[in-house]
Amino acid sequence: MINNEERKILCIDLKSFFASCECVKMGVNPFKFPLVVANKNQGKGAITLAVTPYLKKQGIKSRGRLFEIPKNIKYYIANPHMALYINKSKEVISIYLDFVSDDDLYIYSIDECFLDVTNYLKLYKKNEMELAKLILQTIYDKTGLTATCGIGPNMLLAKIAMDTEAKTNANNIAKWTFLDVPKKLWTLKPLSKMWGIGQNMEHNLNNLGIYSVKDLALSNKYFLQDKFGVMGLELWYHANGIDNSKINEHKKLAKMASFSHSQVLFKDYNENNIKIIIKEMVEVLTERLHKENKLTKSISLSIGYSKIIEAEFHHTLKLDNPTDDAKEITTYCYLIFDKFYEFLPIRKVNISLGNLQDKKEIQLCLFKNNKYNQDININNAIDKIKERYGKNSLIKATSLLKDSTIMERNKKIGGHYL
Repeated sequence: MINNEERKILCIDLKSFFASCECVKMGVNPFKFPLVVANKNQGKGAITLAVTPYLKKQGIKSRGRLFEIPKNIKYYIANPHMALYINKSKEVISIYLDFVSDDDLYIYSIDECFLDVTNYLKLYKKNEMELAKLILQTIYDKTGLTATCGIGPNMLLAKIAMDTEAKTNANNIAKWTFLDVPKKLWTLKPLSKMWGIGQNMEHNLNNLGIYSVKDLALSNKYFLQDKFGVMGLELWYHANGIDNSKINEHKKLAKMASFSHSQVLFKDYNENNIKIIIKEMVEVLTERLHKENKLTKSISLSIGYSKIIEAEFHHTLKLDNPTDDAKEITTYCYLIFDKFYEFLPIRKVNISLGNLQDKKEIQLCLFKNNKYNQDININNAIDKIKERYGKNSLIKATSLLKDSTIMERNKKIGGHYL
């Protein structure tokens, strides 16, 4: 039996995916052709969904605006074609499945996947570096797309190796081991350069005097847990290169029975007003937990950006102790959001509460103010009032703010749970 620490994980990303797909279709080389993927109909204010590696070398970044591209740089614009990108992604996934089974493949996004090749090295008579080279060459030969690959003993280090080093290496591959943690992982600065730390979370950590991954790794993990709950512990473990999650666990979490709630928003939201929506959605879900007499040990938050961007993030947090407390679940959703949000316009939110279990008993914590029975009485009273007089009969003051959607949604669903 191979321990998780000894696994050989590949994290493979398709380089400048949208722009490269357009170049393959046009028959041009993305490393030599100045192409921007953007909605031409939106003029100079259009968001650059992707740019070719050729333009990236000139300092042009994706997710900017067309008017931000210097006037002295010549470029061509291609409208986005999502059907093309989805088909290309399926082609690449079929290549992965020629090398590994579905159980050892985790699709992270449309252009990025994790492969556990631990049990395949003897079969192919190759080491992990040789197998990575073969997979990347096969992708290029069959699709015309260039891929980069990070190799590591776990998903975390494979991902960071790919993000920070592979993309600049001549062979597009980087391998990290646990020995690389102090000399490579700890030197990452600012914190947002590390996978899983967004600019909001970076700001929160900076306020605690934590400015580098090394600062985070050498912090007191119980202090971080006190500040951010189980996510604080996850931050500490990741800063030390520790990630005990496995590909099959990620796949199982996605299949677990859960309560979920999603919204497609009628306008663009951002970090200033989206938390109103998140809080209201959690309250809807916790009402259902109370009604079904359930507790959750798994919280998932997905944020989808504006349609023209066609990007999103999804993260699941596993709790040490099950809960049905709206305040606690909301806090964890906020932490996930702060950790991964990319400061782009938001149009979709999905929250799922998984790993459900019956609320028969609860494990009390000696280090917390346990007011469980009091909370049950309050929740029951609130639920009974809403059942009798309607969901808008008792609302939070924040529901009166202009960016709130809960009162209007309550009218449409007629008091029924989603």
